[in-house]
Amino acid sequence: MVTSSVPRLVVAAPSSGSGKTTVATGLMAAFAARGLAVSPHKVGPDYIDPGYHALATGRTGRNLDAYLCGPELVGPLFLHGARGCDIAVVEGVMGLYDGAAGEGELASTAQVAKLLRAPVVLVVDASSQSRSVAALVHGFVSFDPEVRIGGVILNKVGSDRHEALLREAVDSVGVPVLGVLRRAPQVDVPSRHLGLVPVAERRTSAVEAVAAMAAQVAAGCDLEALAGLARGAGALSCGVWDAGEAVGSPPPSSPGAAGRGVGVAVAGGAAFTFSYAEHAELLAAAGAEVVTFDPLRDEELPEGTRGLVIGGGFPEVYASELSANEGLRKSVAELALSGAPVAAECAGLLYLCRDLDGLPMCGVLDASARMSERLTLGYRDAVAVSDSALAAAGTRLRGHEFHRTVVEPGAGAAPAWGMRAPERRVEGFVERGVHASYLHTHWAAEPGVARRFVERCRTS
Repeated sequence: MVTSSVPRLVVAAPSSGSGKTTVATGLMAAFAARGLAVSPHKVGPDYIDPGYHALATGRTGRNLDAYLCGPELVGPLFLHGARGCDIAVVEGVMGLYDGAAGEGELASTAQVAKLLRAPVVLVVDASSQSRSVAALVHGFVSFDPEVRIGGVILNKVGSDRHEALLREAVDSVGVPVLGVLRRAPQVDVPSRHLGLVPVAERRTSAVEAVAAMAAQVAAGCDLEALAGLARGAGALSCGVWDAGEAVGSPPPSSPGAAGRGVGVAVAGGAAFTFSYAEHAELLAAAGAEVVTFDPLRDEELPEGTRGLVIGGGFPEVYASELSANEGLRKSVAELALSGAPVAAECAGLLYLCRDLDGLPMCGVLDASARMSERLTLGYRDAVAVSDSALAAAGTRLRGHEFHRTVVEPGAGAAPAWGMRAPERRVEGFVERGVHASYLHTHWAAEPGVARRFVERCRTS
């Protein structure tokens, strides 16, 4: 058990689109520019914002998701990411009190703020209001007395007169205004069908956007007051999450206990950007030598690969390039057909299909994938239907779906998961050593997944 007083604050908003990402990322970068070691965090399952956070701070962006991992892991995972840092900034998700549908406060920014005993900075889009902002802020302050809203940042303010009216209104509520940001197109980050464009796809322009966010926040916000608010966070008493403790030590006779571990290749690059940092840490702790490769550039899997992890991303955007890399497609298919463990989530599922939008993919699964107009989005409560390299049948895990594609058929003869909501269905494929599914999971919730996967790599 550790009692931590690392300064921290949560950046939240009344709704999506208010400017949380701009403020949180800009604040991280502005603090980092002052020489502080900044720990970046994101509430919820989003993979893209943490990429911008990492760019702003030079540290790994980490997620805090009370649905995927359980409320009991929010504090330990936070402390794991914040080791050695001077300050932590947590970007919220959706509106402050929005969480998993039908689950009350579960997975909301408000719940995470309470679990972390962290003050909240409310970012308000003030572009179409003046005195009404007082009623809005008052409502958010009073809705849950356990949530401490320590200040407001007014975003998209139009003029000096507009600012004066807004300040007067917020002052009447008794909440300090800690920043005022004017409209600034240069900080906007381009979006497409699943949200912001990931950092890996726009490195140079992403660096410029983050620099613009930092400059805007530094000029428009009271950094000293924000740092002081962060220092006022309550003491946090809990254990620090540790991958080694979570999975247990590798067997004494295994390569992972001493010397080189068993080779596990993890897909990366612009097409496969979605991955929780804890997955690689758990694999390494279980005895794997984790090697990242880029399916857009590398023509074969890394030497010594015994297992393969292909996470989420945007293969639909890079379908022609992925298809053209015949050497790697063949290498992946040969590994999968040999019975070696392969874990594929969402984008990985598409890559293993016979084709994607008519273009040949790896052909590991007898299924076809295509883009769709329908967005599939939401948390899922799942149970493993079939024994696989990831989990024994009957293992329960919570996950998240987020895609605009369809795979036909949606499940193989041995499905990966059974879902209870929003409708009962089976989904995904378990074939030979392959576990392929649309479901994104967070292995910190069930470290046995990594241990089982590495052991299968070792013995297959």
